[in-house]
Amino acid sequence: MADDENVSPSFLIIEDDPSISEIVTRVRDKEGFITHSAFDGPQGLDAYYLTQPNIIILDVNMPVMDGWETLDRLRRVSETPVIMLTVYSAKQDIIKGLELGADDYLVKPFGIKELIARVTTVLRRTSLVL
Repeated sequence: MADDENVSPSFLIIEDDPSISEIVTRVRDKEGFITHSAFDGPQGLDAYYLTQPNIIILDVNMPVMDGWETLDRLRRVSETPVIMLTVYSAKQDIIKGLELGADDYLVKPFGIKELIARVTTVLRRTSLVL
């Protein structure tokens, strides 16, 4: 792990809305994260295997494969932390995301400071950020 101390954490955003991806890019710029993007579930899974990010930010409502299925497939092969980022605010949706293995659940619209705080907290819990 000593070799990894100077490496910036990376995250993968799987989100079909370019404006949300732009907000996450601002997080990258502000906090020094390395960011990778995908626009649907299959692209997200491919990007996960290629980049091995420290954390994944995942939308639910996407074309081709929704976030629920994407999360389920990720959890079969990985314990990488996942924050769901979605418009679905009903309690049953939040519970579903957490039961499928999400580490946190953030409802849109959201503030950039809140997203940064949640990413940092999840990474700290997984010992990737002090």
